[in-house]
Amino acid sequence: MTATLPAPAGPQSFAWWAFDPSELAARKEARGLSVSLCLPARDEDTTVGEIVGPIRQRLVDQLGLIDDLVVIDDGSSDRTAEVATAAGARVVRSVDILPDAGPGVGKGNVIWKSLAACQGDVICWIDADIRNFELHFVTGLLGPIVSDPEIAFVKGHYRRPLHGESTGGGRVTELLARPLLSRFFPELAGFAQPLAGEYAGTRSLLETIPVAQGWGVEIGMLIDVVRSTGLGAVAQVDLGVREHRNRPLH
Repeated sequence: MTATLPAPAGPQSFAWWAFDPSELAARKEARGLSVSLCLPARDEDTTVGEIVGPIRQRLVDQLGLIDDLVVIDDGSSDRTAEVATAAGARVVRSVDILPDAGPGVGKGNVIWKSLAACQGDVICWIDADIRNFELHFVTGLLGPIVSDPEIAFVKGHYRRPLHGESTGGGRVTELLARPLLSRFFPELAGFAQPLAGEYAGTRSLLETIPVAQGWGVEIGMLIDVVRSTGLGAVAQVDLGVREHRNRPLH
């Protein structure tokens, strides 16, 4: 008779509606935290302003939940920098950050450089191509970290509808990433979207882990965070629905 091994415990799970923005701002103030929100962007002038504007108005100017709103412009050929600046972000070109380190490649290079460009004790990243952005994308990610000192890293997940359908999308996640994680990193099988570009972490943790260049930064960061802290310090948050560029699963 073969014994059945227990399944690895999953991360703590939350939903965005559990966190009130005003209460989060008060909690953040009481803990003496500073928060940076960073948008890595390349050629996103059609969406970046619609994301930055509401964040600046509500979460920076009105509530003070965000102290540092930064767009890292990674070589855009369109008006990304101008649109983001007009909407209220501090725009920094990736080539101007840590120039002595030499050139890097891909999103991982931007994420690594953003640690130097951002000033907060907590850093939250969201992609700049979200078409249906709502403020709860930010407050949901910050909620667990601001509310619980034991949580150091939060990963977002969401439904990704295709062309008005209620399901679909996420083909790299469903066909490649999650099966591989289940096989080689079973402790991470409970993360709904390990490749999501929306996540947040404490600077004290983020500065201790490697950040891969290229386009493997999200999965590499998740693996290294859990190796460093264990699942007890990591959470995931349901952010609802996210609309952006994606392709059919088939």
